Amino acid sequence: MSAFTPGRHVLQTPGPTNLPDRVLRAMDRNAINHRGPEFGRLGLSVIGKLRPVFGTEGLIGIYPSSGTGAWEAAFANTLQPGDRILISRTGQFAHLWEEMARRFGLDAVALETDWRRGADPAVIGQVLDDDREHRIKAVCVVHSETSTSCLSDVAAVRDAMDRAGHPALLMVDAISSLGCIDYRHDAWRVDVTVAGSQKGLMTPPGLAFTAVSAKALAVSRAGGARRSYWDWEPLVRANETGFFPYTPAINLLWALEAALDQLAEEGLDAVYARHQRYAEATRRAAAAWGLDLQCQDPAAYAPGVTAIRVPEGHSADRLRAVILERFDMSLGNGLGRVEDRVFRIGHMGDLGVLQLTGALTGVEMGLAAAGIPHQPGGVLAAMRHLTESNA
Repeated sequence: MSAFTPGRHVLQTPGPTNLPDRVLRAMDRNAINHRGPEFGRLGLSVIGKLRPVFGTEGLIGIYPSSGTGAWEAAFANTLQPGDRILISRTGQFAHLWEEMARRFGLDAVALETDWRRGADPAVIGQVLDDDREHRIKAVCVVHSETSTSCLSDVAAVRDAMDRAGHPALLMVDAISSLGCIDYRHDAWRVDVTVAGSQKGLMTPPGLAFTAVSAKALAVSRAGGARRSYWDWEPLVRANETGFFPYTPAINLLWALEAALDQLAEEGLDAVYARHQRYAEATRRAAAAWGLDLQCQDPAAYAPGVTAIRVPEGHSADRLRAVILERFDMSLGNGLGRVEDRVFRIGHMGDLGVLQLTGALTGVEMGLAAAGIPHQPGGVLAAMRHLTESNA
C-alpha cells in the first residue's frame, strides 16, 4: 500500500464500529464544568435515554472505562473471595470473564462448550438443581459472544434458574449485543448487565455501563468485596442528580447522547430488524462462498457479527492482512481457541446497505487474492437477500 490511500478506510470489525457524523460532531466542543448545571442535565438525559435500550427502569451506572471495568464492578460489589460462580465457556470473552473471577479468588465453575453455540440453559439448570446447598452465588452468561458470533438465550437461562428454584444472581455481558438486538434487563430479571460504548451504541471506546437490579443492589449493600472506584452506591445518587462520583468522560457522554438520539429516531425495533437483516445477508454470502460459520446453531446466530472459518490449512490472519493491504479494510481476527481459524465481519452500529455490500465485496476479492478455496457469488447472494427483504 502506498503512503496515501484514496477513499475512506473500511472499518468492519465488531467493535470499535463506525461512528455516525452526528456523534463525531457532538464530541467536537470544549469541555464543561462537570459540577455545573449543564452537566447535571446531560447526565440525567443520557441515563434516561439508555433505559429503553437496556429495557430497565432500575439503576444504570456509567463508568469511564472499557467493558472490563463493568465486569470487575459486578464481581466486586456482589461477591467475596471463595464464592462460587457458574459460567458457560462459550468463547474467548466468557473465558476472560472466568479468568477475572479466578484472579478475584472466586471459585469459577466453567461449563465447557465447543465454542460453536450459545450457553445451554438445560445444563445450567441441571447444575443449579444439583446445588442443593446453594453454594453458587452467580450465573454468568455472555449474551453475544463476539469471538464466535454465538448468541445465548438469556430468557431461557432465567427460566432454568427459576425452575431450579435457585437464588443465584444472573449476570450478563451484553457488550456486543446491546443496541443490536432486543434486550430486556427487567423482563428477564437479569441482576447485573454489563455493556460498553464502542459496538452497537456507536460511540468511541471508553464508556462502560451496568444495569443493576434491586436484588443485586441489596446484595452489594450487605457484602461484596472491598471496592472504591467500582462501588455501585454512589451511582444511586448519580441516577437522581446526573452528577458522577468521579471526573466523567464529558465529550464521550455528548457522543453517547447523539448516538442514543439516532437509535431513537430510527426506532429500536427497526434497528434490531436491520441488524438481523444484515446478519442474514452475511451468512448467505458465506454459504455461497462455501465457507463454514463458526456458529453451528441457527437459533444462536448473533445479529452484530459473523465469524467465518477458513478451510483447513489456510490462515485467516493472512486473509485479513491481504484484505487490509489491498483493499484498506479491517476485519476482526480470531481469538483464543479460534485464533487464525476465523475472520469476523462486523455488521453492527451505523451501517447502510451499500456499506455492507461493499465490505462483502472486499472479502470476496480478498478470498481470491489470498488463494482461499471458495466459490464466487457470495456478494450476489447477499445482494439478493437485501433486495428481497426490503421489498
